[in-house]
Amino acid sequence: MIQIDDKIVSTDLLTEKFCCDPSRCKGACCVEGNAGAPLEAEEIEILEREYETYKPYLKPEGIAAIERQGFMVVDRDGDYTTPLIGNAECAFSFEENGITLCAIERAYNEGRTGFVKPISCHLYPIRVAVFGNGSVGLNYHRWNICKSACLQGRQYGVPVYRALRTAIVRRFGEPFFQALEEAESLLNRQNDKK
Repeated sequence: MIQIDDKIVSTDLLTEKFCCDPSRCKGACCVEGNAGAPLEAEEIEILEREYETYKPYLKPEGIAAIERQGFMVVDRDGDYTTPLIGNAECAFSFEENGITLCAIERAYNEGRTGFVKPISCHLYPIRVAVFGNGSVGLNYHRWNICKSACLQGRQYGVPVYRALRTAIVRRFGEPFFQALEEAESLLNRQNDKK
């Protein structure tokens, strides 16, 4: 673990390799799991306000799930999460060419909204934990469905944090990303001395 300002960062973000490969995993992170994607409180209002921008991309089952459950549900731990279709697939997803994708992100990519998607999805496989003192922890979440992303990351030599540059800058700012680069460089120099 390293500390950058008020953030405790797992060194795995600097050393483990990762490069998302939806053509292989088929977007399984949007389908599998025991709850929806974590949501920040302010994202719920955005999801509701922007609904008409991404609704055209949703599956009928996703629309029904959102209209029945709302734009968020509270999971068994008391956290806000995305609603699910049949206790499995995220209600904000759709399928294209056998790959599960995010309808919100599609609307963003087409210039229909300024909201990319929930930050927990954008940062994945980084998971953020907020501590009582206001500091945050950034951890690498390992999941077998991301095996192809790990293999591709090793093939190209891309550390987890570099694969998620856009999301990290969106959530924590450019100076924090630059601090991660410095930490990686320092860690590499220390390893070279061994």
